[in-house]
Amino acid sequence: MRPISRINLRAALLALSIAALAVPAYAEMTDPMVGGAAMYPTKDIIDNAVNSKDHTTLVAAVKAADLVATLKTSGPFTVFAPTNEAFAALPAGTVDTLLKPANKPTLTKILTYHVVPGKLDVAALTKLIAEGHGMAKLTTVAGGTLVATRVGPSIVVTDEKGGMAHVTIADVYQSNGVIQVVDKVLLPN
Repeated sequence: MRPISRINLRAALLALSIAALAVPAYAEMTDPMVGGAAMYPTKDIIDNAVNSKDHTTLVAAVKAADLVATLKTSGPFTVFAPTNEAFAALPAGTVDTLLKPANKPTLTKILTYHVVPGKLDVAALTKLIAEGHGMAKLTTVAGGTLVATRVGPSIVVTDEKGGMAHVTIADVYQSNGVIQVVDKVLLPN
């Protein structure tokens, strides 16, 4: 067996280093699963969300508020998307009441409070948080404010009432923005 020269060893280590760097790039190209469905970056927010079993309440609410056409535009938007469990944690009867036609303005305000103009992935949020000395104030489409912070490795979004939502699935890229799945419904003042 031939001894490995230093040049060959360096070449092998360089090749392994390059291969290791390629893994995250490949991982980013895969379509994340949300609610049992692949989310495709070539589809818009609505076309992806309707396939998520974890977001049926959100989709029903978006339809009731007539926001489908808005969320199909080019955006870009960042949507902090509450799961069905997040909606279920609201006081009993709240969702049913909000879905009634008479409450459409309130429902619209709550839903647009979850939407921020622009494409804010975790890297962009982290940068804004650092620039804001630990917090980033985000202005929502509804005109309210959300505050993003980092708690350990997680992004936490706080609403105007002090409610805190954790990003549970980050950076679900869409053709017209990005979805950050959250575990709580955010409420404006």
